[in-house]
Amino acid sequence: MITRLDAPLKVTGQAKYGADHNFPGMAYGYVVLSTIAHGEVEAMDFTAVREAPGVLGVYSPFDPLPLRTPMTMFGESWVPLQDKEVTYYGQPIGFVVAETFEQARDAAALVKVDYRPLPARTSLAEGLADAEDAPPARDGAPPTLEVLEDGVETFEDTLAASPVVVEATYSTATQNHAAMEPHSAVAVWDDGELTVYSGNQASNLQAEYVAMALDLPAEAVHAVNPFVGGAFGGKAMVSTPLFLAAAAARDLGRPVKAALAREQVFTATAGRAATVQKLTLGAERDGSLVALRHDSWCSTDSARSFVEPTSHGTSREWYATRNLAISQKIVPLNVPPTTFMRAPGEAPGSFALESAMDELAVALGMDPVELRIRNNSIAPPGKDLQWASKHLDECFRVGAQRFGWAHRPPGTRTDGDWLVGTGVATAMFPALRFPATVGITLNADDTAVVATSGADPGTGLLTVLSLVGAESLDIPADRITPKLGDSALPPGGLSGGSTATASAGTAIMIAATKAIDELVALASDAGAPYEGREVTYADGRVFADGENMTFGELLRALGRETLEVTGSSAPGEELTKHSFSSWGAQFVEVRVHKWTREARVSRMLGVFDAGRIINDKAARSQIMGGMIWGVSAALHEGLEIEANGRLANGDFASYLLPVNADIPEVDVHFVEYPDTLHNAVGARGLGEIGTVGMAAAVANAVYNATGIRVRHIPITIEDLLAE
Repeated sequence: MITRLDAPLKVTGQAKYGADHNFPGMAYGYVVLSTIAHGEVEAMDFTAVREAPGVLGVYSPFDPLPLRTPMTMFGESWVPLQDKEVTYYGQPIGFVVAETFEQARDAAALVKVDYRPLPARTSLAEGLADAEDAPPARDGAPPTLEVLEDGVETFEDTLAASPVVVEATYSTATQNHAAMEPHSAVAVWDDGELTVYSGNQASNLQAEYVAMALDLPAEAVHAVNPFVGGAFGGKAMVSTPLFLAAAAARDLGRPVKAALAREQVFTATAGRAATVQKLTLGAERDGSLVALRHDSWCSTDSARSFVEPTSHGTSREWYATRNLAISQKIVPLNVPPTTFMRAPGEAPGSFALESAMDELAVALGMDPVELRIRNNSIAPPGKDLQWASKHLDECFRVGAQRFGWAHRPPGTRTDGDWLVGTGVATAMFPALRFPATVGITLNADDTAVVATSGADPGTGLLTVLSLVGAESLDIPADRITPKLGDSALPPGGLSGGSTATASAGTAIMIAATKAIDELVALASDAGAPYEGREVTYADGRVFADGENMTFGELLRALGRETLEVTGSSAPGEELTKHSFSSWGAQFVEVRVHKWTREARVSRMLGVFDAGRIINDKAARSQIMGGMIWGVSAALHEGLEIEANGRLANGDFASYLLPVNADIPEVDVHFVEYPDTLHNAVGARGLGEIGTVGMAAAVANAVYNATGIRVRHIPITIEDLLAE
């Protein structure tokens, strides 16, 4: 079993994250946040602030730092302190820099702000009546889609013709990424060039966007982030501390460190949207889906910067229904921005879809596993491109056997004072790939470096570089030095969307092929050891006519220290031939106390079809973490937004997250079928799929245990009190 290469540094505290970097003469910045949800800043009094000990600089919309709005791959990036408008409670409106962190924090508390308040909209439920159509999806899909079989005039006709119909509305709560490492940055200028240390999911993109914001050439910004303390989508964009630290460091002529306090992370960053989803399922009595309608609403900020694509991310592709209708609407609110969060769309969308499927199974008197297998699709509804590789039925059958599903009683089972129930759900996450470039350097000492600028926010990418590099170069992994998290390295793209292994791994294979081809050519060149002979390569050695030498010996014989190549990969024509996804089956056992109504997960099993598994230990860790996220969404997590826009539980004391006592042993199993139609490595994404379906499986198990159907998450004790 392979140990993660970064594990010793992390567990011994030697890994340096963004805020761990310190420099002579460094100053410290503290962000000032708004205390209204909507309005305008009319005045800010910094008199007491400037007189406070150690204060070096004070910045606000009245004295802004010179920053421009960068255009990113996700659209325009919001930049702080550029205008006086306030659109949510906790919005960054000021920045105080002092000699120490404590001085900056204490001085920031002295800022006096006058507002011109405006009415604020903070409730998704109250805003549903004024919902707007979402903009087109990233693939161009319109917010409303309908697929009808030949001869059907309206979707309502399909429901009227369905022998069994279930309809229900579900809702999911606002969430925060809650990464262990708060958003932070250290900015250092040297002769007009900037180096930044800040946890981010793509160092080269981070450098590019910061350069845009500061009106600098791209080569003038160097981003370093070899270690990222959790991201999950919440560090895909440039953070407020980085924008402010970089601009303030230039203004003050000294390094600046800025870090958000834990409470500030909940508002000064972005989180997952709240959703409301209405599902209508029509089926034959044998369980075959006749019609599926999924209407979704999600909260978004006043700038409408992000859509949580719940219907498009699930019902558009999961099941083989003959008729499909989906819609996505947004409700702009005066709340903190929303953004990508582990399995955006799929995680909250699966709660609704998979709860509805369970309700359909109950209405049909059918086993929930059999219902899902019966509606297994060979292609997304309405599309001609079949799934390149799909073994979901095997996931369910293997999972049912391992979990003991056949012994599930038809009614409630008791164990002392506990009601015991089991639930199941489908998991699916699209198999994506981003453009990536990887550099390989062969050294004369028979070692190699595999390098890319991409980040490892805890996913195990560093180890993947080593393993795929070793396999591609046909040398032991301990002779590979992997490097990432540095914008000076070849552009590795974004570590997001469960794409990193497939993206970087494919680029490694291309680079390795180039390196081997160059070695073989060098070995037979004029003046080379095997001049004019046919040369082959294997096991890190070149061969010719019964002779052989290592690639290091060859380089030394040629008087060279290194051989350097790069390889690039991007999605290609495969997207015109097949559909791609990872799949899984989630099984859960839940116990609900008869008297206290406390709900506890007692067993979990996830069986996944994610192509080839490169590192079994890291893969299991990723899936387990995702499954725990799903339990957290089902029973713990949910931000409570007060009428004035303030987060009632925006801290780790009251924003509930599971601890060790909440999580039993987690069983993970892979059905391994390398998907080489998707990429040469054969691996598909698995960082996010572990979260998908888990909340629904928990809710379905709660119903099985208690007979109470809860259609919102998180599920609380109050929801389970006897009616």
